Amino acid sequence: MAQRNRYTKHVIQWLIAGSRGGVNRGKILETLRQEPMNANQLGEAIGVDYRTIRHHLEILEKNGMITSMGPRYGTMYFISANLEDAWADFEEIWNRIGTNNNSDGD
Repeated sequence: MAQRNRYTKHVIQWLIAGSRGGVNRGKILETLRQEPMNANQLGEAIGVDYRTIRHHLEILEKNGMITSMGPRYGTMYFISANLEDAWADFEEIWNRIGTNNNSDGD
């Protein structure tokens, strides 16, 4: 279990702090933790265009940070159980990186 948590923390570190677009991904994760949304709703909630949101959603889902459900356009996105278990790690990284970075990123 400890090995899995360490791996998840490394993935979060890379997705948020170690790659371009990490700030947008952090905003997406914070928003989804409050309420599941589709890509269009997410774009409106954080002020990012639809194509950019879709790009980040694909990366987050591929890396096990979110899950999805529903038909193509109406697909709803949720925080994964894996990320929920490691939310303290996300907050630690986000508080250090995300909230201090004003760039939008792609």
